[in-house]
Amino acid sequence: MAATSHSLFSFTNSQSLNKPTSLLPPTSSKSLFRSPSLSFRSNSLPAIRCSLNNADDPIEKKFASFPTVMDINEIRKILPHRFPILLVDRVIEYNPGVSVVAIKNVTINESFFPGHFPERPIMPGVLMVEAMAQTGGIVMLQPDVGGSRENFFFVGIDKVRFRKPVIAGDTLVMRMTLVKLQKKFGIAKMEGKAYVGGDVVCEGEFLMAMGKEE
Repeated sequence: MAATSHSLFSFTNSQSLNKPTSLLPPTSSKSLFRSPSLSFRSNSLPAIRCSLNNADDPIEKKFASFPTVMDINEIRKILPHRFPILLVDRVIEYNPGVSVVAIKNVTINESFFPGHFPERPIMPGVLMVEAMAQTGGIVMLQPDVGGSRENFFFVGIDKVRFRKPVIAGDTLVMRMTLVKLQKKFGIAKMEGKAYVGGDVVCEGEFLMAMGKEE
C-alpha cells in the first residue's frame, strides 16, 4: 500500500520548521493541489509562503474519505467481540477467502490511554496485534473459508515488528492476507501489515485454528 506524501505548506523562514504530515489516504497517488502558491506577510511575523491548490475550497473538502465495504453493524455480525475489545471500525476492501483491509480509528477516549501512558498516549502493541487478528477474522469467519465465530481462534504470532508508535488521532489501516489454509487440520496462516499515513507501523505472521465441536 504505497502512500504519496504531499506537504501542504512550504516555509521561506530562516527558522527550521517541520512540514505537516500528509493527510492523503494510503491509496492516493496524485496531488489534489495544483494552483499557484499564495504569499502572506506580516510586520510581526516572518515571511511565510503557503502553497495551496484549489485555495477556494475549505480543507475539510480537499481529502477523500475511506470507502465503506462493511460498516460497523456488518462487522458486528461477523466478529464476536464487543466493547471494549472490538478493534475494527470499518472494512474498506474485501477479497472473499483471500484478504481484507480494515481501519481502526484511534481516539484519546480509548480505555487504555489513561494508563499507556498518562504523559504520552501510545496504543499498546499487543492491541495493534489484536486489531490485526480481528481483521483477519473477517476473512476466516466467512463461508468461503469455513470458519465460524463459535470455534475459531487466534493461536500464534511470528516475526512481529513494531516500526512506529500509534497515537491518538491516528487511523490504523490493517491489511490481512491468507497465505496458507489446511482445512484438514483446521489451521490457517495469515500475513498482516498495519499502516498509519502509508507508513508501516506493525507487521507479522498470524496463526489461526478451528476448534473442535464439543
